[in-house]
Amino acid sequence: MATIKIVTDSSVQLTPEEIEQYNITVIPLSVMIDGTVYTDGKTITRPQFIDLMNQSAALPKTSQPPIGEFIKLFDQLGADGSPIIALHMTDAISGTVNTARQAANLSQSEVTVVDTRETDRGMAFQVIRAAQLAQAGASKKEILAAIERVRHSTKLYMAVMTLDNIVKGGRVSKVTGLISNILNMKVIFELVDGELNVQTKGRGMKTVNNFMRELIADLVTKSNIKGIGISHVAADSVVNKFKADIQTALPKVPLLVRDTSPIIATYAGMGAFAIMYYTED
Repeated sequence: MATIKIVTDSSVQLTPEEIEQYNITVIPLSVMIDGTVYTDGKTITRPQFIDLMNQSAALPKTSQPPIGEFIKLFDQLGADGSPIIALHMTDAISGTVNTARQAANLSQSEVTVVDTRETDRGMAFQVIRAAQLAQAGASKKEILAAIERVRHSTKLYMAVMTLDNIVKGGRVSKVTGLISNILNMKVIFELVDGELNVQTKGRGMKTVNNFMRELIADLVTKSNIKGIGISHVAADSVVNKFKADIQTALPKVPLLVRDTSPIIATYAGMGAFAIMYYTED
C-alpha cells in the first residue's frame, strides 16, 4: 500500500530539518511588495521580507498559490497511487485552504484537504504529527483523528505591538484599531477555532510582560506539554527574554523560536510575536 503524502503551505513554521526528516511538501505562498511579487522561501527569505516590509510604501499583499499549481502538485505526488493529506492555515487568514479544496476536486489523485484552524507553529504541530503517522504506515482515518486531537489541544496567542497592519489587512475592526493606536495599547489575541479574538489589551509592554508571566506560570502546572513555539516579526530582544524564562521553567519541553512567515508578518506587523503550544494525554 502506498504511503500517504503530507502537504502544507509556507505559512507553517517548520525547520528545514523537519521538512526533510518527515518528507513534508510545502507549497509556497506569494507576497507583493511595492509592485514586485516574491515567492515565500524561494525568491525571498524571512529576514529579507522584514527589511522590505519596513521600507515599503504600502502594506504588502499576500496571495495563495494559483489553483493550477495545486493541481500540478497533487497530480505529481499522487502519480504513484499515493493518497495525499493537505493541511493548510485557517481560512480566517487566507483563502489557501479553499483553493486547495477546489484543486483536490480537479486532481487525478486522492486528496483530503484539512483546515487546521491554525497557522505557523500551531499548524506545524498537526503537520508533523500527520507526517510521523504517515511514515509509520497509519491509515488516513487514523491520521485525520490524530490531527483533530492535536488541533483541539493547541493554543495560540499573538501579541501585537501596533494594529496598523492587522487593521489594514482587514483582520480586526477599524474601531478596535483606532482605540488601540490612540491609547498606544498592546493587544494580545487568542486564535479560537480559527478566528482571532482579543484576549487582553493595555498600555505599554507591562501588559505583554504580565500576560507572559501568567502564561508561563500556567504552563508549569501542565505535565503533558509536547511542544512550544515562539514566532516573531523582528522582536528578537523581547522574544529572547521570554525564551530564557520558558527554558528555565520548562527545561525538558521542546521550544522552537524563529521568524514568522511573510504572510503572517504582513498582518501581525513589526514587533509582533506569537506563542503556541500543545498538550497530549
